[in-house]
Amino acid sequence: MLTFHVCWAPSSFQLTGIPGLETLHLWLSIPLGFTYLVAVVGNVTILAVVRFERSLRQPMYFFLCMLAVINLVLSTSTMPKLLGIFWFGASDIGLYTCLAQMFLIHCFTTVESGIFLAMAFDSYVAICNPLHHTTVLTHAVVGRLGLAALLHGVLYIGPLPLMICLWLPLYKSQRISHSYCEHMAVVTLACGDSRVNNVYGLSTGLLVLILDSAAFAAAYVMIFRAVMGLATPEARLKTLGTCSSHICAILIFYVPIAVSSLIHRFGHHVSPSIHTLLANFYLLIPPILNPIVYAVRAKQIQERLLQKIVKIEMKSRLTTASFFLSKYTHGEEGSLFMIYHVLKMDQLKIRIPVSSMMLGLHYNHTMEPPASFFLGIPGLQSSHFWLAISLSAMYTTALLGNIFIVTVIWMDSTLQEPTYWFLCVLAAVDIVMASSALPKMVGIFCTGDSSISFNACFTQMYFVHTATAVETGLLLAMAFDRYIAICKPLHYKRILTPQVMLGMSTVIIIRAIIFMTPLSWMVSHLPFCDSNVILHSYCEHIAMSKSACANPMPSSLYSLIGSSIIVSTDVAFIAASYNLILRAVFSLSLKKAQLKALSTCGSYMGVMALYYLPGMASIYIAWLGKDIVPLHTQVLLADLYLVIPPTLNPIIYGLRTKQIRE
Repeated sequence: MLTFHVCWAPSSFQLTGIPGLETLHLWLSIPLGFTYLVAVVGNVTILAVVRFERSLRQPMYFFLCMLAVINLVLSTSTMPKLLGIFWFGASDIGLYTCLAQMFLIHCFTTVESGIFLAMAFDSYVAICNPLHHTTVLTHAVVGRLGLAALLHGVLYIGPLPLMICLWLPLYKSQRISHSYCEHMAVVTLACGDSRVNNVYGLSTGLLVLILDSAAFAAAYVMIFRAVMGLATPEARLKTLGTCSSHICAILIFYVPIAVSSLIHRFGHHVSPSIHTLLANFYLLIPPILNPIVYAVRAKQIQERLLQKIVKIEMKSRLTTASFFLSKYTHGEEGSLFMIYHVLKMDQLKIRIPVSSMMLGLHYNHTMEPPASFFLGIPGLQSSHFWLAISLSAMYTTALLGNIFIVTVIWMDSTLQEPTYWFLCVLAAVDIVMASSALPKMVGIFCTGDSSISFNACFTQMYFVHTATAVETGLLLAMAFDRYIAICKPLHYKRILTPQVMLGMSTVIIIRAIIFMTPLSWMVSHLPFCDSNVILHSYCEHIAMSKSACANPMPSSLYSLIGSSIIVSTDVAFIAASYNLILRAVFSLSLKKAQLKALSTCGSYMGVMALYYLPGMASIYIAWLGKDIVPLHTQVLLADLYLVIPPTLNPIIYGLRTKQIRE
């Protein structure tokens, strides 16, 4: 039977977003939106640092600026429209706007390949002919290379939208099954013969990929030959480390593009949602990772960025320095804390006369608690800005996601069930746990204001650790809920009544308070002897105990034993519950019913793994591995333990729970 299509010349198209995942658009908008924000902030930061720092007017940084501009164009040409589709349903896009978007995306993707090639040439000259680097790569030559890369993209991609306008004016549908105007997604809707477009697009992509890859290979073969000829292993490792960031960026750029292009043309059995997600990733991942890969590996950018941040926090650091100069002199412990802050001042280029440190008052072994503490992550000062961006994005995602969970469950009467009650309480606990520490943490990283009052510090410690103790109890309650729902479904509502759920929640909270109150009392009554530097990013009780001048063993031992008892008991009951659940699941007769039950349990077990593994690793490393694991690694692990579960819990439950999605 013949199929006829009605063809017409549309004035606009409709983008579907991510076909097949329409119910998840709101949830997908959260990570995609903050990914775009991180990409914009990272690339704008690169441009600002290079623009205002004269010592960075070098070829490598000029190419890095070009790369940042391209990343901004690529992400901005797609993400605002995609977020408009997800949030407001604004799927309409004009014909010429669609073609312009198509041109920008494919053109600047090709330009980015040319810039990577120019950066490979820069690395080759810098390593193989270092004495002639400045004479070969002058500012004029760098500008011409950038212009050549731009013309390279315009000449290759310019014919694509023109061919569509001139040869394919009629379409059988306005609905583009994609999140942006990708060339092949538009061409497949055309009524005419699109073989020329297909062949030109494929041959252009392959030509760019093959020629640029061959040039990369030639450049790096000569680079590696020159590196292996260096006299010392240290020089070889340093040079290879510089090249490795460039190679990583090239792989991050080329691999997703090649896979996406080949799947679009030959992978017809692959789900359209996978097509679209992969295409979005290749436009978002390089703009996010390029600033991190290059800025983290480029010592000059780190130093200049740190100097810019120092201008903001200079006042608070000078205040801290004067405080320490007035308090500490020759006491051993006091000297250690004074040296720590003086070294931090030296890293921030704040000069303090050594003689003024030697002429202080006698070390005061006061038993009065200090008025305030000072927080931070020693050893990672140069990465504070990037940590602030990452933690801000994760905290905002956690806050919005958990608020959405609470709002949806609270307002929808069909979700007033035990499962959603515990999920709502878990979301509230996640908000408290993340909000107790992360705003102050981000403030330290952004502004350098590391001071926190004595009372605020202990309040933060109490809420952080109480919330973590409550969360482990909630995970046990949720495992019990799954056991009743799967093993005793006919008695589910009779057993888990509202009164029982309220009682379980109350017992969980009281248990956490009973555990934390003695610990807080023990730590707060330690003599701190003016030693008010906490080598941590928040008021964690082990870090606070270590800053005291008395033996912290009783409070640390109480913490270790108490947390081990609570966690081991909860994990044992959770394991018993899931053992019974799995036995009941595998006794089901239908394979589909088994898979559905296992899928439901899988999200719960994933959340438990995300919570327990980092938490227990953090506690035992702080207790047993303090001499093996670097301090900044311990602090980062504790920070991730506070931010990862609140960030991922709403995504896991929101994506896996059909009722919440609907």
